Amino acid sequence: MRLLFFLSMSLVAYTYVGYPLVLWMLTRIRSRDARKGAALPSVSIIVAARNEADKIRRKLEHSLTLDYPRERLEILVASDASDDGTDDIVKEYAARGVRLVRAPQRKGKEHAQGLALAAATGDIIVMTDAATILETAALRTLVENFSDPSIGAVSSEDVILDAAGNPTAEGVYVKYEMWVRRLESRFHSLVGLSGSCFAIRRELCSRWPATLASDFMAALHAARAGYRAVADASARGRFVAVTSPRAEMRRKVRTFLRGITVLMANLDLLNPFRYGRFAFQLASHKLLRFVAPLLLLTALAASGLGFYLDDSTLQVLFVLQVGSYVIGLGSGRVRFLQRYAVVRATHFFTIVQWAMLMAWGKYALGHQQTTWEPSKREEFTPEIVPQPRETRGTSVL
Repeated sequence: MRLLFFLSMSLVAYTYVGYPLVLWMLTRIRSRDARKGAALPSVSIIVAARNEADKIRRKLEHSLTLDYPRERLEILVASDASDDGTDDIVKEYAARGVRLVRAPQRKGKEHAQGLALAAATGDIIVMTDAATILETAALRTLVENFSDPSIGAVSSEDVILDAAGNPTAEGVYVKYEMWVRRLESRFHSLVGLSGSCFAIRRELCSRWPATLASDFMAALHAARAGYRAVADASARGRFVAVTSPRAEMRRKVRTFLRGITVLMANLDLLNPFRYGRFAFQLASHKLLRFVAPLLLLTALAASGLGFYLDDSTLQVLFVLQVGSYVIGLGSGRVRFLQRYAVVRATHFFTIVQWAMLMAWGKYALGHQQTTWEPSKREEFTPEIVPQPRETRGTSVL
């Protein structure tokens, strides 16, 4: 039981701590930074929308002010059968070159994106959503990466705010994720892109599954074709955290279920003899991350048997685990504890593990998450000031 406990906990520690440290050490020896260029290929921005009447106008206004030659840019809104007036608002922008591509029936985000892809003409496709506001230079920064012929997809960097524009409890976890992505980019490739905004070569979009999460699949498409997917810390997208804990939990379960479904449909990419470093990264970041709650349950059960085996070490370990989970779950309801970053991180980690367990339960029952209802996020007034080029990309950690 001790061996089982320590093996399970070691794998969890590896995926969250060991893997980033391995990447950090390897990138100190050899780093693969993108070779950026000044080429300006044609770009199609596809904004996925489902009942976004409260946000779509702001999104389009900011998209039209992005720093990119207008004659090389087209903007399409992929409406997933919106019925709240979103489509009517989009039509108001037709004279400014914005095109509406409407799915006649609600079939999900990827289905709507696929319809817009068929109508798009750009060499580079940028997928984004209505809630994300890009910094003015973000689009040009993303596209600069494609001058490197080894790069097939580029992810923006998420900056998450609360309704007042301040860091939120989820922000600690998001910053950690962005750090890991930057390390993955320098080592070899991302294994998943930001769903809020990413860019991909058009040639990699010929196969666009309507039932699989596009942000995850885009990185896999790139790997299958021999390309890398990278993150660019200079291209930032800001959005507001979901304020309702219940809505946020539903979002997490939905996201994890979609991720698990994609991974299970692409297990061949875990073959190290064919995909080398990418297989190592996919196993370390995605596979172990998704099975982490199962490993934690195994460790809890193994230590709990210490009471039956009269093993005092296992008994202490069991009590410590239960205590940490109680703190992790309970601290979300104790407002003053949320002032401490360690407590916020513990709470968020515990919630994430619970959400993944629920997602596995849904997957085991054969559930698929194809349709989506965007999480309701409060509005914020972006004050995005382009940074000087020599300072953009500074770590947000």
